Amino acid sequence: MKKLICLTAAALCATTSIATAQELEAFRFGTVAAKGDAGFVYMVGEDGFDDYFGLDVDIQAFKGDAILLRGLLAGELDAYIGNPGGPMIAAAQGADVKVIGCPWPGLTYGLFTKPEITSINQLKGGSIGVSAPGSLPDLFARAVVLAAGMSLDDVEFTVAGSDAERVAAVSADIIAAAPSSSEFEVKAPELGLHMLVHARDVVPQYTRFCLMTRGDLIKERPEFVAKFLAAQMKGFQFALDNKDATIALSYDKAELPADDKAPLAIFEEVVANDAVDPSMTIDIDKLRWLSNLLVDTGNMTAGYDPTNMVDTTVIDAAQALLAAQ
Repeated sequence: MKKLICLTAAALCATTSIATAQELEAFRFGTVAAKGDAGFVYMVGEDGFDDYFGLDVDIQAFKGDAILLRGLLAGELDAYIGNPGGPMIAAAQGADVKVIGCPWPGLTYGLFTKPEITSINQLKGGSIGVSAPGSLPDLFARAVVLAAGMSLDDVEFTVAGSDAERVAAVSADIIAAAPSSSEFEVKAPELGLHMLVHARDVVPQYTRFCLMTRGDLIKERPEFVAKFLAAQMKGFQFALDNKDATIALSYDKAELPADDKAPLAIFEEVVANDAVDPSMTIDIDKLRWLSNLLVDTGNMTAGYDPTNMVDTTVIDAAQALLAAQ
């Protein structure tokens, strides 16, 4: 797969001779389990992106955001990509976690149910499958319920595993609904399901993915973190500009069968809705909205200022590295 990316970006790969002539420094990067959108997230680890900056990005996949956050705070990861909800809860409690960029500001997510359910209010008294408390699936599901004017007590939130496991549980009538990446919309009919609501229609302020690291790592090794972010910027831009290479990488990393339509569906949705931002701009207003949601869901007390968990110095340094190329 790295050869495929290099053949597609021959000019870029030719510039890596400086970095490959020296020993590459390992950067431990975490993400959730690969799905149809893996091409965007994993592009940073391909030849011509990380190694150009003297890094060897070691991408490690975990089942959920909560595990990623614990790994970061324990020093087992240098950074991870995930929803900023859990990190914000941790930061409000004193954890030294920082947002350094948000490559996926649009929430490509939906709530899946059986076709006979046509409104959120019909879920009253039923159960919604989520992941760990404070994770993206958990917070998104709660946000959807609140946006419908319902109380969080009107439904039962049940931990039901990964995206695929939650959707399968709805199909098997174990739970009434489940949030999942919107790429599952192409598979929903064969599972007897449909997407009840899409995130952009009910919670357009919700950011999907940001990049998180620790404040102490930024202070002690600012150039190390800046090089990583510069590689991410280059990788995400390449992914947007090279549809075939990105989709091929998604199939490879997620080990999907050739007839799976999810990689194409999510790529087209990302492009159509400007869901991905290679400049990694951090929208403070969206983080403030998330802070208010966390108060409404009982995950945080009012008064936390999310600007305290944002470090824009890394973006500035990464842009300088890119400009110097």
